[in-house]
Amino acid sequence: MAEGFRNYLSAWEHFRVQADEYRELDDGRVLVLTWYSGRGKTSGLNLGSTGERGATLFHVRGRVVTRLVTYATADSALADLSLGE
Repeated sequence: MAEGFRNYLSAWEHFRVQADEYRELDDGRVLVLTWYSGRGKTSGLNLGSTGERGATLFHVRGRVVTRLVTYATADSALADLSLGE
C-alpha cells in the first residue's frame, strides 16, 4: 500500500489533502470531507481548481482507528453511506 501511494504521489508537486468538514456518523464512525491541492508534474493540472472534494471514513474503537476507507470523491462517499448533501 505504501509503495502504491508513493507512486501516486510522485506524479504531483506539492500534493496536499486538507480536512474541510468532520461528521460523526454514529458511535465509532467519522466521515472527513477533504480538499485536494497540488499540481500534476506532467499535465500541470491544478487540483485545487477542479473543486473536487474527497472523503475518508474512519472506524474508531477505543481511540484507535480500526478501519480506514478512502473515497476519491465526496459524492461517492455520501452515496455509499446514504448521506445526501
